[in-house]
Amino acid sequence: MRAWARELGFSQIGVAGVDLSSSEPGLLAWLAQGFHGDMQYMAAHGLKRARPAELVPGTVCVLTARMDYLPRDTPPDWAATEGARLQQPAQGVVSVYARGRDYHKVLRSRLQKLAERIAAEVGPLGHRVFTDSAPVLEAELAARSGQGWRGKHTLLLSREGGSMFFLGEIYLDIALPPSEPTSSHCGQCTACIAACPTGAIVAPGKLDARRCISYLTIEHAGPIPEVLRPLLGNRIYGCDDCQLVCPWNKYAQISTLPDFDARADLAPQALLQFWAWDEAAFLARTEGSPIRRIGHARWLRNVAVALGNALRSPQVDGVQKAAMVQALRAREHVDDPVVQEHVRWALAQAGETT
Repeated sequence: MRAWARELGFSQIGVAGVDLSSSEPGLLAWLAQGFHGDMQYMAAHGLKRARPAELVPGTVCVLTARMDYLPRDTPPDWAATEGARLQQPAQGVVSVYARGRDYHKVLRSRLQKLAERIAAEVGPLGHRVFTDSAPVLEAELAARSGQGWRGKHTLLLSREGGSMFFLGEIYLDIALPPSEPTSSHCGQCTACIAACPTGAIVAPGKLDARRCISYLTIEHAGPIPEVLRPLLGNRIYGCDDCQLVCPWNKYAQISTLPDFDARADLAPQALLQFWAWDEAAFLARTEGSPIRRIGHARWLRNVAVALGNALRSPQVDGVQKAAMVQALRAREHVDDPVVQEHVRWALAQAGETT
C-alpha cells in the first residue's frame, strides 16, 4: 500500500484505530471555551468527530495519508523569502498552500483511487474518504498513525517533512495493523507561539481560532475585529507565520505534483492588483482554487484591511498611497455593508474621511 500511495503522490501513509476517547475531554473543553468561533460545524456533530465508527458505521480502522504541498520551484531559502514578503506592506500575500489547485479536490480523488486499489487487492471494501471535509479529528488520527506529533501550534509535525503538507483519511471496514505513533520533538522550543501575530496560540497545543489570521481571513464571514486588523499586515488569505519559524520545516519536502505550483494570479503581488478584481475576475482567477469558496466580498474585505495597513506604513511612498486611496474610494459605496465598513476603516488609516 505504501508503494501505491507514493505512485499517487502521497509522502506517507499510516493506520490508526477508532478509539479516540482520550481526545474527547480536550475537544469538549476547546468548544466550551468558544475557541472555534463561527465554525459551528465544529460543534454540530457532537462527539462524532472523535468517534469514527459513529460517523461512518462499520469503520474498523482509519488509513491516514500525508501529501507535501510546497510548489516544485520552491527555493531552499523559501521560509526566509516568505518572511521577507510579509515586510512589504504594499504587496498582498496568500498562504503558500492556497496558491495552486484546491487541495480538497487533489487529495479526495487520489484517496479514492488508493481505496479502489486496496479493494482490487482484498475484495469488496466499505470505505469513505475525507480531506478536511467532515467532522474528523484529522491531526489526532494522523498523530496516532505515526505521521508525526502535534506541535505547539496544534499542527502536525513530521521529522521527515516538517508541517508543509495536507492530510487525508480513508475510513475502512477492514482491520489493518495499526502504525506505531511517534513521540514529540518540540522540546523547549516556543518559536511558533512567539511568532503568531495575533497571539492566537494561547498555550502550547491550544489555539483560539477567533484570533487566528487563517480563521479571520477564511472562515470568519463578518467584520474582522478592529483591534486585530493592524495585526493582519498584508496577509489576505491565510497565514504561515507559525510554520515559517518552525525549525522542523527545514525538512519540508517539495511536492511531486504540478497541482500545487503557484498560479501567477495568486502569487504575491501588489495589493492594488488584487483589489482591482471585480467579481467576474475573482471567479475566473480562483477557479479550482480553495480561495474561491470565501467569495468576492470576503476577498475585498481582506484586501481592504491590508490596504489600510499599507496606508499607515512609512515604507509605502506618497504616490502609492494616493493610488490606494483612489482605489478604495472607487469601492466606497459597494452594496456589501461589511466591505463598506472595511473600506471606511482603511481610508481612515490615511486620515481620509468618508
